[in-house]
Amino acid sequence: MAEKHSSSLVVISRKSLFGLFSFVLVLFILSWFFVLRSTGRPNFIDGSLINNPLYSIIDNGSDAPSIGSRATLADSRGEGQEEAEETPQEKVDVKDVKCNTPLENRKEPLKVFMYDLPPEFHFELLDWKAQGDSVWPDLRTKIPGYPGGLNLQHSIEYWLTLDLLASEISGIPRAGSAIRVRNSSEADVIFVPFFSSLSYNRYSKVNPHQKRSKNKLLQEKLVRYVTSQMEWKRSQGQDHIILAHHPNSMLDARMKLWPALFILADFGRYPPNIANVDKDLIAPYKHVIRSYADDSSTFDSRPTLLYFQGAIYRKDGGFARQELFYLLKDEKDVHFQFGSVQKDGINKASQGMHASKFCLNIAGDTPSSNRLFDAIASHCVPVIISDDIELPYEDVLDYSQFCIFVRTSDAIKEKFLINLIRGIGKDEWTQMWQKLKEVERFFEFQYPSKEGDAVQMIWQAVARKVPAIRMKINKSMRFSRSFGHNIRELRGIPTPGNFW
Repeated sequence: MAEKHSSSLVVISRKSLFGLFSFVLVLFILSWFFVLRSTGRPNFIDGSLINNPLYSIIDNGSDAPSIGSRATLADSRGEGQEEAEETPQEKVDVKDVKCNTPLENRKEPLKVFMYDLPPEFHFELLDWKAQGDSVWPDLRTKIPGYPGGLNLQHSIEYWLTLDLLASEISGIPRAGSAIRVRNSSEADVIFVPFFSSLSYNRYSKVNPHQKRSKNKLLQEKLVRYVTSQMEWKRSQGQDHIILAHHPNSMLDARMKLWPALFILADFGRYPPNIANVDKDLIAPYKHVIRSYADDSSTFDSRPTLLYFQGAIYRKDGGFARQELFYLLKDEKDVHFQFGSVQKDGINKASQGMHASKFCLNIAGDTPSSNRLFDAIASHCVPVIISDDIELPYEDVLDYSQFCIFVRTSDAIKEKFLINLIRGIGKDEWTQMWQKLKEVERFFEFQYPSKEGDAVQMIWQAVARKVPAIRMKINKSMRFSRSFGHNIRELRGIPTPGNFW
């Protein structure tokens, strides 16, 4: 009898413990329910971030086609679209698909605020003289010319500035990937119109009566001007665009303006904490040889197999040039010679590239050279031997469809490169030649700018950086409360008492 009583107490005790546990669990779940409800919708949302058209070009992680891809948007709308039509709630308008499409498909252009820098920083370097208080030339009357020769290859600041100025003038038939806005708070990015490459090319030497070159003095003035502006202080420069396409331009200012987005030819002379592919952009050189218009050549009509003309003995990463010279100089259908712009060099290079199947682009003092873009304009399939090269718009353009890439360590092996090139047949070469003719417009600088040319492609590349720039700026504001009201007001953000 005692044993039965004892066992019944144990059962009752277990039931009591189970009931108590269930009660506590219900209380715990209810408490979390009320906590989650109290932290639901945020009290303040910047609506401009939701509605901003720049989000139309963010890659959503899908396999959407990019520029240069053999697939087209129409190819991706087969059975999937039919299924979507059967379930209306899942149907997606193709116009709303977020993918790496050209900026020309966007509804609104990139909004750019451009500083009205004094003329000494830009067109005055081209010997243009301002009239009265005017800062900029009147593009309706005369366009200041840019010096020719090798100066042209690093002239991107000139073309981008012209494009922004033209965006304010009705009647100029330009493409519209970017427009100038006068209110910096409306802008996606802030443009600094300093012709830095021209400044280096023309004014980097010290005259006898000077202690410092004009190029250095301009950089010092630029840093003082830009860093004193409200726009720089508001973002710490992270939304500013600095152009330094010549590898030696902005040598002094770059270390002080590094938070900005640099537009460069390559990263060869930059430490990675100052410039890198995540933060900055690579822009093409302007080719200096003439374009191959109405090109109807064939594999058999181009007699030279492999072409190179330029400086052979280079410092830094250019050792491969001399190695390849000794490996290839005796090959009968290879042109590998020293050359320069002197003595009609540009015209001779044009003729040589137009008559060649493949054109060598070998690293020199820096990973990049204008030779790649001369080859593209010639429809001469580029053979790139530069392990550290970064290429323009490579996030949307597949260079492997029209370029051959060879590691330097392989290229300098005896017979490796020549056997590789000889192994590429007529059909494969013809496909790459056709692709070169399709993409060459992406590398053309011109005024007025046209849809899909180099100017528009650069603006599109800038636009693709804007969401990341915004995120960095927003993250930098996390602890702004610690610094008081002045910084919040400087950045155009209401103080806590002004939210309601």
